[in-house]
Amino acid sequence: PVIFLSSLCVFQDPNADTEWNDILRKKGILPPKEKLKEQEQAEEEKEQQILLQQSVVKTYEDMTLDELEENEDEFSEEDERAIEMYRQQRLAEWKASQTKNKFGHVLEISGQDYIQEITKAGKDIWVVLHLYKQGIPLCALINQHLNGLAMKFPDVKFVKAISTTCIPNYPDRNLPTIFVYLEGDIKAQFIGPLLFGGMNLTRDELEWKISESGAIKTDLEENPRKQIQDKLMTSIKCSVPTRREESDSEED
Repeated sequence: PVIFLSSLCVFQDPNADTEWNDILRKKGILPPKEKLKEQEQAEEEKEQQILLQQSVVKTYEDMTLDELEENEDEFSEEDERAIEMYRQQRLAEWKASQTKNKFGHVLEISGQDYIQEITKAGKDIWVVLHLYKQGIPLCALINQHLNGLAMKFPDVKFVKAISTTCIPNYPDRNLPTIFVYLEGDIKAQFIGPLLFGGMNLTRDELEWKISESGAIKTDLEENPRKQIQDKLMTSIKCSVPTRREESDSEED
């Protein structure tokens, strides 16, 4: 009989209002209806809570910081702890993105703006200042290259100024001039056309030169100017006759 009852219990709905279930309840095999309802209700509430938590987690991961503040009353204490950690992470990411994308263009300044834009540029902010004058081709070329570098390195502040507006009577023979600053202190300076290699200067070469100051982290593997110098030296070696060739030509 015990085996028979247990097998029937497997196939019968314990919640069904049947004569057989009443017999099982009297024998203590099934719990009373009230307890069954309580268990049922508890299980439903547990399932709803799990679904709600899953929904909340899925929702707050997609929320902005403003939306998190608007909906914070709907979260439980457990959710609040998770959301607070998530909020701090989002805030840190937002601040990092703001810093990285703070610039991205070349700013034109005058002498009056020097202290504000360069000396007080901010903590850990690198500033690259180009002193130039209109009508000097190499200055125009460098300004063009700096536009591209400013977009490539938006966390660096690229600035240009007509030389005499920043430094009165600054000699034209020193142009172009580039000063590199960190928190108001000069970290590097490049003065005069010879230092830039003339009108053959490429953007990659300028990027490498500025990167040597520490202002930018270039993805170039080696100095582009070195490649040109190596090719030039190879060409010269090929065109200069060896001593043996010279002596042979003298004998002829």
